[in-house]
Amino acid sequence: DVGGDKVLQKKWTTFLKAQLECSEPGHFPFNVIHHAFALPCNDSDSDGCADFYAVFTSQWQAGRAGSAAVCAYRQEDLEEVFEGKYKELNKESSRWTVYSGPDMSPRPGSCSMGASSDMALSFMKNHFLMDGKVSPLHGQPLLVKSDVTYTRITVHETHGPQQCPPCPTDKGLLHKAVELPESAHIVESIQLFAAPEPVKNLLLAPGKGILYVGYSRGVLQVPLANCSLHQSCAECVLARDPYCAW
Repeated sequence: DVGGDKVLQKKWTTFLKAQLECSEPGHFPFNVIHHAFALPCNDSDSDGCADFYAVFTSQWQAGRAGSAAVCAYRQEDLEEVFEGKYKELNKESSRWTVYSGPDMSPRPGSCSMGASSDMALSFMKNHFLMDGKVSPLHGQPLLVKSDVTYTRITVHETHGPQQCPPCPTDKGLLHKAVELPESAHIVESIQLFAAPEPVKNLLLAPGKGILYVGYSRGVLQVPLANCSLHQSCAECVLARDPYCAW
């Protein structure tokens, strides 16, 4: 993307955006995205397989009354929205409406622009927002947790169809969850620091069985498996931790 000649000079000509939906019925939507993680889907049954995971909060839920959510999305659903209709801003009413005019060539978002006309570039400048919204897998969040703000997410594909997304909070808690067919279940909660502070970065090293955690004063390494927590076969089975077996 080399930008335009006169219009959009030294600016992106391929920039498009679409809204990611993440909400529970009857509740305010989770509309503030904090972090996303890509895990390309290798499942032959792509209908039940996610390619992207993201953590959200809601701008209408602040403080201790707020909640955090994890939603998952499929690549093909994102592509379908980006191939759909655009919104445009009605300058008289200052409201976004659906663009119903003819398609422009090249289409906004095209990676190979070539020598585009000022008319095409002006259209791209004013039609960067898609009308459609990207719905999450299963139509709802995988996980909703009260009184926390998740700052990052990473996902590890374990044995079988399970995914294990570790989510740290702004207070230094690490929630390890396992993705079940219709939702996610927290199997472990770890307080990482003596004094509460946010986690700034995560890096998985599955081959070493370690999760690296970046924060203001350095890097911690946390083992992915902590099976000594389970003192009996029943506890181990009920925990549903994909890293542990009795």
